[in-house]
Order: sequence, then C-alpha cells, then structure tokens
Amino acid sequence: MKKILSIASILICLFLNVKAQPKPNLDKVVAVVGSNIILLSDLNQQYAIYLNQGNPADPKAKCYFLQQMLVQKLLKQQAEIDSIVVEENQVDDELDKRMRYQVQRMGGQERLEQFLQKSLLQYKDEMRPDVKEGLIAQKMQAKITENTTVTPLEVKKYFDSYPKDSLPDIGAEVEVGEIVLQPKLTKAEKQKFYDKLEAIRLRIKSGEDFGFLAKSYSEDPGSASEGGDYGFIDRQTMVKEFTAWAFKLKAGEMSPVFETEYGYHILQVIERRGEQSHVRHILIRPQNTPQSLDRVKLKADSVYQDILTKKLPFATAASLYSDNKETQYNGGMMLYADNQTSRTTFIPVEKLDPSVFVVVDTMKVGSISQAVPFKDQQSGKEGYKIFFLKSKIPPHKASLEQDYPKFKDQAQREKESKVMSEWFEKRKETTYIRVDEEFETCDELKLWIKK
Repeated sequence: MKKILSIASILICLFLNVKAQPKPNLDKVVAVVGSNIILLSDLNQQYAIYLNQGNPADPKAKCYFLQQMLVQKLLKQQAEIDSIVVEENQVDDELDKRMRYQVQRMGGQERLEQFLQKSLLQYKDEMRPDVKEGLIAQKMQAKITENTTVTPLEVKKYFDSYPKDSLPDIGAEVEVGEIVLQPKLTKAEKQKFYDKLEAIRLRIKSGEDFGFLAKSYSEDPGSASEGGDYGFIDRQTMVKEFTAWAFKLKAGEMSPVFETEYGYHILQVIERRGEQSHVRHILIRPQNTPQSLDRVKLKADSVYQDILTKKLPFATAASLYSDNKETQYNGGMMLYADNQTSRTTFIPVEKLDPSVFVVVDTMKVGSISQAVPFKDQQSGKEGYKIFFLKSKIPPHKASLEQDYPKFKDQAQREKESKVMSEWFEKRKETTYIRVDEEFETCDELKLWIKK
C-alpha cells in the first residue's frame, strides 16, 4: 500500500509516548508555539524512550520528535481558542489503558517500577498532563476533519492512481464470530471469598493498617502495591457499585464488603474534594470451582447444539448468552483490533490470536466450532468459547472489488491528511513560532522556522 506520513500518524506516535524521567530544575526552551513552550527535558525524554525501545542511537530522531511536539502544541492552542476540552474520566481511561500496556510490555508491575524508579501512582500523576494534552489535540484534529468524506468516485481515483504492477498483495483474511461463556459461581461457592474479605475488614476495624493489608491481600494488580490507593476518582471513573460507596462515605469511613463484576471489595474514603473522592480499596476475586466449570461446559454444549440444529442463529445466541460485552451485540463478530478507525470485521490471519487461529484454521466457511476451553493469562478469566467462521478470503492481488473498504479507508486518510496540512499551513502563518538555533538544520523543521 502507499505509505502516507499523515498528521494523524504523527499525532498517534506522539500520543503513545510516555514520560520516564523527572524534569531537572533548570531547563531550556527549545521551541515556542504561541503561548506554549517545549522544553529540552521533554524532548530528551522522548529520545530516551526511543532508545529504551531498542532503537539505534540517532540524534536526528530528535528532529522528528520535536516536529511531533510542535504539531501537538499548535493543535492545543487552537483547541483553547475553540473551547475544546476532554473529561477527566477520559484521561483516567487512557491512563489506565497505557498503564496496562506498560506493565505487560515490561513483564510486570514490579519491573516497570524498577525501570521508572517510582511507583505507578507517581508515574500516572506525571503522565496526566501530557495524556490530557494529547487527547485534546486528537479531539481538535477530529473537529478539523469531521466533514471530510470521500465519494465512491474518489475511492476509484485513488485506486487507479496505483500502477497496476505495484498493486499490493493482500494476505488471507477471515471474519470470525465468538460466543464467550464464563462460569457463574453460586452464592455458596462465593461465600468463602466474602468471608475472607470480611475477616480483613474486621482486622482493619480492630486497628490494623489498611494499606499494609491491601499490599498483603488485595488482588487488584493496579493498586495493591500502593496500599490499595486509587487516588482521586470522579463519578464516571469506576463501576456503579464502587462509585456508590466512594461518594456515600465520609472521609475516614470504610464500606462493608460489596460485590462488583470484578469481585468483592472493601473501600475507604481518604478525602473528599467536591465531585472527586480519594479512595483506597482491597479486592478479593472469587475463584472458579470444578463444579462451576462443569456447569458452564454443559451450557456451552447446549448453546452449540441449538446453533447447530438451527434453533438459534449464531448472532441471536451471541446476544443472549455471550459474556463478551464488546461483541455481544455485534452478532458476536470480532473486530480487527489494529484498525480502530474503520472497525472492520476482516482480520488478517496472521493477526489472529494463536488460540483462535488453531481452531478456525481447519473450519469450513459457515461452520461453527464445538465449545473450546480458554483461560486468559492476564485477567485470569476462563470458560468456553464457540467460534463461527463467517468468511475467508484467500491471499490475492489487491482489487477494488474485493478490497474496497481498505482503499476507501486509505483514500479517507489521504484526504484528511491534505485537509490537516492545509490547516497547518494557514495556522503557521498567523502563529508565533520559534525554534532554537540548535535545531535549525533539521530537515523536518525547515517549514516551521520563519526567517
């Protein structure tokens, strides 16, 4: 496919970067965009992350990172003029997502904290301003391009712009549906987990330290090492049962044991500040029993038989029985996670989870699999899945007929990139921009430097 370095891709690269080291007290301003400054320490942090990801040393990479930062600052400035804001719960969600990615990438929370030389809670606090700015810039870009659409004629012109001998080869793709069935514990099976947390709650009431017991017993990987401390949350941050206690209790009060989809909790409010509550909690996750796994296996087999004998269409069975909220009301169809813009159901075979590939690889189009066991290593969730192979496209030379959605997506991105480039050209002419002479020789920055 044609490689287009769009403003969107620049923003995404910048948006995914994270801070690794604290800023020194003395700093140098390397660029100014309107009323916004870019510090040398921020630029060096970007470069340090680049090196820590295993990339070779390349001082020219700083030119690229500085260009990214200039882009974001210009968007941020316009967002302030247009009164564009992001909600704090959006920032929290992005922080949590980024935190999970970093923990997974580093092989665990402890290793990440050793690398950062700080706790995850401190890390989140330091990341927050940059994450928020990135979200605002992203929202500003979306506003600029919101009315940009491509017609079928434009898609055809885009496709026709390819020399016929350079059309890309498209690998095999599949559309796969899934019904996820997880065990449901009976009240009696869950009782011992409730009792375990109730005993911890009584120990706290008797004078033992909440933070110490959270570190010792809590099964929440995101907060256990911090003594269960979640920092300040608002009413949109957590699930409703958690939020209800977080805003019902006064500072210093502790909740009884309560249940959410994640397990059993006790929660203590540390401080209330308007519509925010500083809380800490202890989580105990009920574990599946052999009996609960047997029950869900029987249910999965029953659902499989209903689909096989055409008592229920697969999509209906997914909406009635699947425990996967992301696909439950999408006919059970899995979405290509690497392409969030087009939300396509066509997934390259090489991008399939190995546990899914091993099942669907031998299936015929239109068929369903028997219930197969699964266990998510990260969340610990387990149960059974039923797969449906809706379609399979073999490897082929790209064509407009078979690959129209792909070319439409690329044509859309190219048009948006052009709109953004025109927007930047206009804004640069009316915005004060200064780049430190140290970076004046950067090819990427020549268009930003006003002589």
